[in-house]
Amino acid sequence: MNKDLQLSSVIAGTLKWGVRGAKFSKEEYLRLIENCVEIELTSFDHADIYGNYTTEEEFGNALRMKPQLRQQLQLITKCGIRIVSSNRPENKIKSYDTSKEHIIASAERSLKNLNTDYLDLLLLHRPDPIMDPDEIAAAFARLKKEGKVLHFGVSNFSPSQTEMILSRFPIISNQVEISILHLQPFLDGTLDQCITRKLIPMAWSPLGGGNIFASLDDERNIRITAVAQFLAEKYNAGPDQVLLSWLLKHPSGIYPVLGTSKFERIEAALDATRIILEREEWFLLWRASTGYEVP
Repeated sequence: MNKDLQLSSVIAGTLKWGVRGAKFSKEEYLRLIENCVEIELTSFDHADIYGNYTTEEEFGNALRMKPQLRQQLQLITKCGIRIVSSNRPENKIKSYDTSKEHIIASAERSLKNLNTDYLDLLLLHRPDPIMDPDEIAAAFARLKKEGKVLHFGVSNFSPSQTEMILSRFPIISNQVEISILHLQPFLDGTLDQCITRKLIPMAWSPLGGGNIFASLDDERNIRITAVAQFLAEKYNAGPDQVLLSWLLKHPSGIYPVLGTSKFERIEAALDATRIILEREEWFLLWRASTGYEVP
């Protein structure tokens, strides 16, 4: 991992904490944050658009109740997607905006919403077909100089898009979809680049959005579930923990971003770090996902 930013071994994603999911009260937000910190899960992943532009502020309102918590947390957020919303009436269609003006304005709004003086990590949420790396670098440089953002990264960027940004500014992370159901980053150079460039790979939807265990009429899911259950019995763990340990074994040092709002699932995910799969066990799961032996 990039030594300049210390993250907890798994990251709590807040996508489903607000109106799009659990609809937590301010007290419930605070309770979950405190529970996470107690088990040493201190990294929290946001995006400006989560909860129709409301989740950051709800999280920040919880921190206002106990501001001393901020120093124990690593706050990650993302910007660059503009969605049609009553909370952003100026947005006429869904689009991407990686202009200097928008990045700076989004970051400053996130600071206010999250009730913090700085962001530990700011990511560009999606690659913008008309992004200008010089303009992005200028925005990042200003935010860093002003102490408003400590580190920068990207999300859902291809290796070539990431290289383009790296040619202008030192970013430290790429957050992409990685799971037993989404193998592309293992094959398209994304994780290779993370190792080569010492980038932090973060995996969103690390359990395939829950589809592995929800759709058991699918042959691929049946294969994966059977192997995961077999290994779960060996390691005295849940099959979901086995699948997280499968990601954690990769030498790039993947950090799963959890999509749950349930503390017991967060706690179980953190406990998955104790499972060290054997090499052949890793390939048992790979074979279950692809449906065939490696060449």
